[in-house]
Amino acid sequence: MHDTTKSQEIFGQFAGKTLETLSLWADASHGVLRELVNLSTAATKETTRLYAELQSSAVDAVRESQAYWFKRQSEMQELPKDPIAWYQKGLMESIEGTQKAFRFIEGSAQAVTKSAEQVQATVERTGKEIQQTLSTLATRMQEIHSAA
Repeated sequence: MHDTTKSQEIFGQFAGKTLETLSLWADASHGVLRELVNLSTAATKETTRLYAELQSSAVDAVRESQAYWFKRQSEMQELPKDPIAWYQKGLMESIEGTQKAFRFIEGSAQAVTKSAEQVQATVERTGKEIQQTLSTLATRMQEIHSAA
């Protein structure tokens, strides 16, 4: 009878530790998945923001280009009057247009860099949170099994 009671007590302790272990693993899994979902959401938001910024910049560049060519076409009447002035003006406007194009490219490159930095910072935070979750899990598992 004493052996039966002792066996039931040991089995109860084992079952309790098993449930506590499963609960810890479930909590850790939940925490890791939550962090991964947050990372995915943040990356998606940043990608969408970057895409919108790049698209807006591209639309601005197309508008600038169209405006340049429409202006050049309207100035074609001046060509027979003073061809040298027309060519000089066209050359200056081409240089200005090239400078604007490089500014658009530079702005896009800066936007991509900023976006990559944002995603990297988010990944680092997520990694730290997951590491903390797993460290806590390891500590709690040691506590549970060292008490045996």
